[in-house]
Amino acid sequence: MNKGCGISLAIFLLVVSVGLGRYFYKQSVKDPVVYETTKPEVKDIIKKTVATGSIKPRQEVLIKPQVSGVIDALYVEAGEIVTKGQKLAKIKLVPSQVNINSAQSSVELARIRYNDAERELERQKQVSNNKLDVEEARLAFENSKKEESRQKQLFDEGVISELDYNNFKLDLDLKKAVFENAEIRSTNNLKQFESNVDIQRQELQAAQDNLALLREGASRNSKQVANLVVSTVDGMVLDIPIEVGSSVIERNNFNEGTSIAVVADMKALIFEGKVDESDVGKLKEGMPLELTVGAIEDEKIDAILEYISPKGLEEDGAVKFEVKAAIKAREDIFLRAGYSANGDIILDRRDQVVSIKERDLVIKNDSTWVEVSVGDQEFEKRMVKVGLSDGIQIEVLQGIDTTTQIKVMQNPEG
Repeated sequence: MNKGCGISLAIFLLVVSVGLGRYFYKQSVKDPVVYETTKPEVKDIIKKTVATGSIKPRQEVLIKPQVSGVIDALYVEAGEIVTKGQKLAKIKLVPSQVNINSAQSSVELARIRYNDAERELERQKQVSNNKLDVEEARLAFENSKKEESRQKQLFDEGVISELDYNNFKLDLDLKKAVFENAEIRSTNNLKQFESNVDIQRQELQAAQDNLALLREGASRNSKQVANLVVSTVDGMVLDIPIEVGSSVIERNNFNEGTSIAVVADMKALIFEGKVDESDVGKLKEGMPLELTVGAIEDEKIDAILEYISPKGLEEDGAVKFEVKAAIKAREDIFLRAGYSANGDIILDRRDQVVSIKERDLVIKNDSTWVEVSVGDQEFEKRMVKVGLSDGIQIEVLQGIDTTTQIKVMQNPEG
């Protein structure tokens, strides 16, 4: 009986040993790796950096009263379109000798500001007439045009490559954009100074009317009561920070005064954002931007970079530089002041070039290659020359074309 048990035990151990042996053998034999392949594609490669910021009016005007008192009536609400001279509010006056003295000071201050604005306008007209504000950009454009022409001749003669020539051509396009943008800014600046003179003239007139009101109860020029606050510009009312019954203080030498309304031209908007110090050195005025507004889905807003701050500010341990861009107005989209937005600043681009994903590129030492299919799961190294990368796709200049099958490098190794 003991002998039978021993035989059974031996048979059991033999079966277990065979089963374990087969299990470990299967575990040691791995399935062969099957590599996927892909072909290069013709795509646009765009290298860009992102600035985060918001949409703002180019100029906001704070409408302030020329007299102190209590708001008796409001005639507009936020969001309404107003014209220059339109009534915004009515103030119940509390006149005193102190107010009259302050009104006299306001008239003198408004007259000084108006004279200063006129002098500055004349200076800007001379600058604009003599093209002094665009001369540097024009010279840079002319020099770039001459250099591009010279390089084209060298390219036509086969002295330089098409890539080298394209660099000069791209520089010419950039210089042209900067020159055209400088001309636009010159015109806009002159209009802004003209508008400022008009505003200062209106403020002087309002100050004079206010003084007449306090002394006589009415404006001498218009014969209208001057305790009516009117808009000094055309635009949209962005905010009415006061209510009926609120006390307001006139603007004078010692006080900025209470803001009755905030008015801005919503057709002249800018993007104000910040970029990291690692990218600011690559930026130049005149570069195009594509704005993505959080509140507007699936839309891109075009803009032109017009300002780069010379000084950075530290935020959350990183140095940021402020940038501003002029937004190109669109009739089909209404942009509200304060919208958050991201600005994609295009640093460089290649249109419709052969490209592959960077993951499929192998870089080791000074060599760059891909693995090209030469048979069923058989690959060989193929040296390539690459160009611009956007971080995902990379331009291929030499070595392969759109018919080449290359290995998809899931875990690329040298």
